[in-house]
Amino acid sequence: MSDGKLVGIVLVSHSAEVAASVAELAKGLAGGGAEVAVAAAGGTEGGGLGTSAELIAGAAAAVDRGAGIAVLADLGSAVLTVKALLAEGDELPEGTRLVDAPFVEGAVAAVVTAATGADLAAVEAAAAEAYSYRKV
Repeated sequence: MSDGKLVGIVLVSHSAEVAASVAELAKGLAGGGAEVAVAAAGGTEGGGLGTSAELIAGAAAAVDRGAGIAVLADLGSAVLTVKALLAEGDELPEGTRLVDAPFVEGAVAAVVTAATGADLAAVEAAAAEAYSYRKV
């Protein structure tokens, strides 16, 4: 458990609408998740499809509550953009981690877990565990 600080969540998608919708869904399924800072970083600055390092960095700064930040990304270049930002070392707040998880199910698990006050490792584990969710 954290010391009263909550893990922030950043959802990176090629589409602003997808990122915002998944954030809304995750917060809603977490009982509103009002305590958890969740930011969508979707699309480009001009509103097109793609990813933006600037939008991702801004979203991470906005959700930084001192307990780390879990970043979930939808597709290949979104992952590569986050990895590039992490490699630069000063673009994202300390304690930012790219989480290997399915985008929708992982986001829900991450937000629900973060809402309990869990630390970054527990949030990451819960999101990653979503890979094993069976639908049949």
